[in-house]
Amino acid sequence: MYDLLVIGSGPGGYVAAIRATQLGLKTVVVEREELGGICLNWGCIPTKALLKSAQIFQSFKKSESYGIEIAIEPVAQLDKVVGRSREISKGMSRGIEYLFKKGGVELVKGSAKIISKGVVEVRGDDGSSTTIESKNIIIATGARANSLPFAPIDGEKIISYRQALVPQTLPASIAVIGSGAIGSELAYFYRAMGSEVTLIEYLPNIVPLEDSEVSATLSRSFRKLGMKVLTSAKVTQIESTNDGCKLLVETKKGEVEIEVERVLSAVGVVPNIENLGLEEVGVELERGRVKVNQNFATSVKGIYAIGDVIATPALAHVASAEAIKCVEAIAGLPVLPIDYGNIPSCIYTTPEIASVGATEAQLKESGVEYKVGKFPFTASGKATTSGEREGFAKLLIDPVTDQLLGAHLIGDGVTEIISGIVTARTLQAKSEDIIESIHPHPTMSEAIMEAAAAAGNKVIHL
Repeated sequence: MYDLLVIGSGPGGYVAAIRATQLGLKTVVVEREELGGICLNWGCIPTKALLKSAQIFQSFKKSESYGIEIAIEPVAQLDKVVGRSREISKGMSRGIEYLFKKGGVELVKGSAKIISKGVVEVRGDDGSSTTIESKNIIIATGARANSLPFAPIDGEKIISYRQALVPQTLPASIAVIGSGAIGSELAYFYRAMGSEVTLIEYLPNIVPLEDSEVSATLSRSFRKLGMKVLTSAKVTQIESTNDGCKLLVETKKGEVEIEVERVLSAVGVVPNIENLGLEEVGVELERGRVKVNQNFATSVKGIYAIGDVIATPALAHVASAEAIKCVEAIAGLPVLPIDYGNIPSCIYTTPEIASVGATEAQLKESGVEYKVGKFPFTASGKATTSGEREGFAKLLIDPVTDQLLGAHLIGDGVTEIISGIVTARTLQAKSEDIIESIHPHPTMSEAIMEAAAAAGNKVIHL
């Protein structure tokens, strides 16, 4: 009998298992694929490896702007770019395996199904079956790519992020449907590597969950790179052709026809909750996701759920935070609820995007008053010396309390800056506290101090 059984080993599952053993719980993890889940093997990590290669490739192309002449035209070797990405993922997966062994987490390979309270059946790829009993069960099975109803993913002409991460050849042209983090990052990768890319977004702005100024800046950057960007555009039909696919797209200017070699469907994800036995044991679902309370307990005692299978932001760091809170609640420790209004979002395009808190549109819709502090990276010494002057830092501040309502950044390396703002919001810091905190110069991070100062008409411009 185990104290805890975790189904899935992604950033929610493996963190839950490691924290459980730290608290003295006898723990087993059931995983049907690679350790680390989608994030480590087919999402966050391999994507960032590909993006780094694309960024290096682009840097070589503009080396003359730094006073460096490269006599030979740089050539991207796709097999080595992809190979590097896969090796990084494998290495990190082995790292989780090491942590499991070090911490005493047991691992069982196979597909899990809850057959009764505290009892899970695991079926192996070879058809074998074993039954495991546990006092508590955490469902951390993540999500998979969604597809358009009239254009299912076939893995060849219409692909998901999985196939997009391991291309054997670089397509001459590719249409990316959906401009969220996955769509925008992979659109940038393929364009930077040399493909003709058309990015299609149904809503009025790309990266539609971000600040509208951030969206506009990224759109300009993509177009400058040679990418075609269609917004307020709806794909109505995808037809297979001898050379690829033909898309019919409704736009503001009428219907257009686009022919490409490949189509990447990046229209969101759906939770992996099928065949887990949830309905049979009485686990309540709500709008296609598992319903939980603030400690992530489901409607069935002893069964919990975290990550992409519940109705919280589908982000790796969110799943990890939920994992720790969930396990600590199981262990009987006092647990503070997660503040979902203070979750950072990062998109690793070039330029990068990072944000936390409310957008201007959300504040206006809610009738909340705010003041804006904004600092452009064109005025940043560090951005200027690095040759990456695109973007800005924007802070939204409560005019009465002086506290941060939101922060929206786009620029070089801004994903490394946002954590400081999250911490400031957690500590209920005021913009005046940021101004009074001495920031190192020259850095990209001093843009936060500059933005805070701008909101109070205290121009610094170091």
